[in-house]
Amino acid sequence: MTTIEQLERDVWPDPGPDASSLVSRCAQLRRKPLVDFTVEDLRIMLGQQVGVAALLPHAVRVLLRNPLAEGDYYPGDLLSTVLRLPESAWSDRRVERKQLAAVLTELLARPSLSDPGLPHRDPLRPLRDDIVRFLDR
Repeated sequence: MTTIEQLERDVWPDPGPDASSLVSRCAQLRRKPLVDFTVEDLRIMLGQQVGVAALLPHAVRVLLRNPLAEGDYYPGDLLSTVLRLPESAWSDRRVERKQLAAVLTELLARPSLSDPGLPHRDPLRPLRDDIVRFLDR
């Protein structure tokens, strides 16, 4: 089973006991088989821009099935992270970018994703500006 370390041919040293929990988690995730990555694992690593080339296609597949896929924070937290990646992350991923853009265009066209019992809670609301910026690039 392939890991980021194997793909990048770059083994990071153990971060040591004084490392932050985030640094330790990223080092650990570099050794985790890609097939075992969760939405939260993807969110963490892409948020730190670690292993982007290996993880972005997987994240896009998740988002094509569920654009509001949720890690540990809120619906759409993975999408938020992916939308904030630099444009250079997409340079070799034009097909995936186009597929994601199509899904996001449809998502924006929906009348509302609000819960009927909580009309003020639209899970897409905090992502709209980032989605529009992504689509305009």
